[in-house]
Amino acid sequence: MQRMEQTGLVNAGEERLRKLLIRGLAGDAAAYHAFLQELSAHLRAFMRKRLARLPDEVEDLVQESLLAVHNQPHTYDAAQPLTAWVHAIAKYKLVDLLRRRAKRDLLTDPLDEDIDLLSSSDSEAAEARRDLGKLLEQLPDRQRLPIVHMKLEGLSVAEAARLTGMSESAVKVGVHRGLKALAAMIRGDA
Repeated sequence: MQRMEQTGLVNAGEERLRKLLIRGLAGDAAAYHAFLQELSAHLRAFMRKRLARLPDEVEDLVQESLLAVHNQPHTYDAAQPLTAWVHAIAKYKLVDLLRRRAKRDLLTDPLDEDIDLLSSSDSEAAEARRDLGKLLEQLPDRQRLPIVHMKLEGLSVAEAARLTGMSESAVKVGVHRGLKALAAMIRGDA
């Protein structure tokens, strides 16, 4: 019985949103404003479920989704459920966010996640530093210098860029590619 009541509420909410949109598209500014208000709350709940680990991104995605709904009303088929159309738009915005984050994360991989170069004893640490130095010598400057400045000296991207004369993007790419090259050397792939 409770399931049927929930389904009725969902259908009622769906129908209310649909009617508000249709009235809004026909020129009723108050209905359109109410549509956007109610849709905002709906999208916020939708995004919070999917972005539990990225709560700071929820509001931006809600706004991006609302903007897409506002800019693309011609893509809505009134014969289909409104929330299916809205959820499709929201999912595309979510996928775009995750792609952007994945690209950014690839450029900033920490050294200790790729290779375990730290040793517990002093002699092992000295050997590791010597081995790392030999491996780093094999890298071109555009990869070696950003790794040395950022990962070994602990400088920021901006500081490493200033010291090397490279752009911040080039520093990030240099670190990423250099770490991959070091990992390949250690595995014996290079």
